[in-house]
Amino acid sequence: MKSILPVLSFIFFCLTACKNTASDGDQSVAEPAAFQPEWIDEVGADSITFKPDVFYVNDYDAIADGSALTTTAIQKAIDDAAANGGGTVTFKPGKYLSGSIFVKENVRLNIPEGVTLLGSENIADYPEIDTRIAGIEMQWPAALINVLDQKNVQIDGNGLVDGQGKVYWDYYWNLRKEYEPKGLRWIVDYDAKRPRTLLIQNSENTLLKDLNIQRAGFWTVQVLYSSHVTVDGLTIQNNIGGHGPSTDGIDIDSSTYILVQNCDIDCNDDNFCLKAGRDWDGLRVNRPTEYVVIRDCIARAGSGLCTLGSETSGGIRHVFVSNIKGLGTKNGLNIKSATNRGGGVEDIRMQNIKMDSVRTFMEVSMNWNPSYSYSKLPEGYDYDSIPKRWKTLLMEVDPPEKGIPTFKNISLYDIDVKGAQRAINVNGMEKSLVENITLKDVHIQAAEAGQITYSKDWELQNVSLDIEDASQLKIENSPGIRFSDSLYSSLKPKKP
Repeated sequence: MKSILPVLSFIFFCLTACKNTASDGDQSVAEPAAFQPEWIDEVGADSITFKPDVFYVNDYDAIADGSALTTTAIQKAIDDAAANGGGTVTFKPGKYLSGSIFVKENVRLNIPEGVTLLGSENIADYPEIDTRIAGIEMQWPAALINVLDQKNVQIDGNGLVDGQGKVYWDYYWNLRKEYEPKGLRWIVDYDAKRPRTLLIQNSENTLLKDLNIQRAGFWTVQVLYSSHVTVDGLTIQNNIGGHGPSTDGIDIDSSTYILVQNCDIDCNDDNFCLKAGRDWDGLRVNRPTEYVVIRDCIARAGSGLCTLGSETSGGIRHVFVSNIKGLGTKNGLNIKSATNRGGGVEDIRMQNIKMDSVRTFMEVSMNWNPSYSYSKLPEGYDYDSIPKRWKTLLMEVDPPEKGIPTFKNISLYDIDVKGAQRAINVNGMEKSLVENITLKDVHIQAAEAGQITYSKDWELQNVSLDIEDASQLKIENSPGIRFSDSLYSSLKPKKP
C-alpha cells in the first residue's frame, strides 16, 4: 500500500463560490471573469467571405491516385483562383502527392473528406525560402502548405494531410549520430533540413479549421511573424509509424493575437509551443509572441501541454490557457530558456487544466539542454568555410548579461494532476529569480514532490501534493514563498 503525504494543504475560511469543473465531455467551462484577460476578444481571425467560384484541381490534370507529383496542378488552381479575386480550391476524392504549395490572398483551400494530400518524400520538392527555424532566420525548405505574405486565407476540410515524415525522421537520427561525436550537437537540428507541414508566415487574418494532419516531417503548424490567426479543430497525429524528432504540434512564433482552440494533438515534441527567437539572432529581430489564447484542447503524447521557449529572446507575454486536458503529456507548464537567449516570459495565465500520466506538471529551467543550447565550434573547423547558419548560432550575445532570461507574473488556477512522476521542478538562477507566481486550487498526485530553487514572491492558496514516496517539496534560495490561509503539513507516512 503506498504512503500518502499531503505536503501542502490549504483551508479557505470564506468560500463564497463553487470551483468551475468540467467532465470528460464538457468543453464549455466559463472562466472566472476576474481571471480572463481584458484583451481576450481581440484574438483570432475575423470572419472571411470568399467568392462563390470553385476551382477543382482535377480540372488542371491533377493526378488523384498518389502515383506521381501533382504540385503544379494544385498550384495552378490556386493561382487562377487568386487571379479571379478569390474563391475555393478543392479536390475530388482521391490521393494527391505534392511538394510545396502556396495559398494566396482571398483563397480558401478545402481538403474534403475522402481526400488525402500526401507530402513528397523528396526534399527537393520543397524549395528553400527565407524563414525562421528554431529561433534563427535562415534558408530552409518551404512547408507542404504555405501562406506567405498574405491575408484573408482559409484552409479547411475533414480530409487528411499526411506529411509522410518518416524518411525525414530517419535522416535526422542518422545525421545526429554522425554529428554528436564531433561536438556538433548544437547545429544538427539546423543542418537536418526537413519540411514543416503547414506554415503561416508574415500573414494576417488566416483561419485553419478542422484539418486532420499526421506524420509531419518536422514541425506540424508554425505561425510565424503573423497576426490575427485562428487555429480551430485540428487533429494532429505524429506518432504513427514511429516517433519523429521535433514533430511539434502547433508553434506560435513571434506572432500576435492568435487563437488556438478545439485541437487534439499527439506528437513527439511540444504539443502547444510559444517561441520568440533564439540568442543573438533572436535579440536582433526582437519580436515578441503576445496576446495568445489556447483553449478547449487535448494534449496527448508530447513534451509540453503548454511550452514557453526555449526561444524566448523577443519575449513571450500575455498568454491565456484554459480548459486543456493532458493525457500522457510529459509536462504541463514547461518554461525553458538558456543563459544566452535573453528575453523573458511574463503575464501567463492558466486555468482549468486536468492531466493524467505525466512526467512533471510545472517544469521551469533557465539552463535548458546545454549540449543543444550553447554553440561552440570544435577544433579543426575553418570559421570562414562554415555555413552562414553556423556563424549565426556562434554569434555571442554582448554584453553577456543581455542573455539572461526573466520569468515572472505567472498564475495557475484550478489545476488537477494525477499520475505524475514529479509535481514541481522549478529552477531559476541567482541572477534571475522566478518571481511573482500564484498557484490557487492546485492539486497534484505524484511519485515525488520536486523542488523550487532561486525563486521569490510565490503565493500558494489551496495547493495540495499527494506524494507517493513521502518526499517534501524542496525549497531553496527562494524568499517570499507564502502559504496563505493554510496549514503547511509534514505528516509521517501512513502505516500499511
